[in-house]
Amino acid sequence: MITLFESETHKNVMFNDLTSGAMVQANQHVILNGQEGIVLDPGGHKVFSKLISEIPSVIPNNGLKYIFFSHQDPDIIAAANGWLMVTEAQAYLSQLWMGYILHFGVDELVADRINSIPDEGMTLRLDGEPLKIIAAHFLHSPGNFQVYDTVSKILYSGDIGSSFGNDYDMVQDFDAHIQYIEEFHERYITSTKALKMWVEMARTIDIDIIAPQHGAIFPNNEMADRFIDWADNLTCGIDLMEDAFVVPD
Repeated sequence: MITLFESETHKNVMFNDLTSGAMVQANQHVILNGQEGIVLDPGGHKVFSKLISEIPSVIPNNGLKYIFFSHQDPDIIAAANGWLMVTEAQAYLSQLWMGYILHFGVDELVADRINSIPDEGMTLRLDGEPLKIIAAHFLHSPGNFQVYDTVSKILYSGDIGSSFGNDYDMVQDFDAHIQYIEEFHERYITSTKALKMWVEMARTIDIDIIAPQHGAIFPNNEMADRFIDWADNLTCGIDLMEDAFVVPD
């Protein structure tokens, strides 16, 4: 567990070592404000038992208010039923994926606690403090959201900013870090236009930390700005695949 921010009433922690073997590495994030907490992108079945056992160390008993799913991928929502069965939390997911999440075995007794997020996003509150649920569609999912915590000024960016293959938790040398983010963003982020729209949005937010779902975080304003500037100049997705749509020999 890594603490990203802590004050008398607010705490943000990251779990980055709960995946194992050939599984894609994924971070799980937990935010506590006052006596209420939220878990972001809690992961699949093999992560579930590990993470649920860690929750009491961060969130008081019965204090888990929300579960946030940024999009539909299994490394995010596969264990949704477990979380809903053992907690009283309300889950939130893009309206596009409401019917799909049920294919992961969500019991009908708890399905009504999965709430749809409209395309324009929304605001949730943890013990009175706002959490901004921000649209990030096509980055990489067509129904995709990020979370901005107004207290810690952390942008939980989902797949944007994700890195693979690095062995450190915090980005200290951005230029050296590019090799771990470039290939993923070129292939998994849908289009240059969508990414530039995200950049324009991100530059309107006071960001101290960017915390993606995979790999190292950008731990300060300087590194966050370096990443945003890099993303602004990246060509990605369908714009790199003009020659891909051919019938193979």
